[in-house]
Amino acid sequence: MTVADLPEAPLAASGAFHRDHLPEIERMMGAGEDVMIALPPADHTHREWRLALAAGLARAGVPARANVVAGEGAVLDAFEAYLAEAPGITGQYLEGDGQGAGDPAQ
Repeated sequence: MTVADLPEAPLAASGAFHRDHLPEIERMMGAGEDVMIALPPADHTHREWRLALAAGLARAGVPARANVVAGEGAVLDAFEAYLAEAPGITGQYLEGDGQGAGDPAQ
């Protein structure tokens, strides 16, 4: 699932995500579907809520897997390919940019 637009402020972004997208993700995971949630790049102030989201969904959705990724374009394709080949990975928050993994704000 790709989430295109979120508010700039971390608390507002978290609230909007939970209000607008979480019910659908929980439905998907309840049906046994693995999810990769693709979020737009953000600075370090968003990291904590995104980490908590990934971990919480992974715990609540067992046996379905949940991972949260941030990036654009080819980076998201690379994360999707990687996670498809790594069935043991769940509850992770992965960031990337055109240079590879890492904080896309730097």
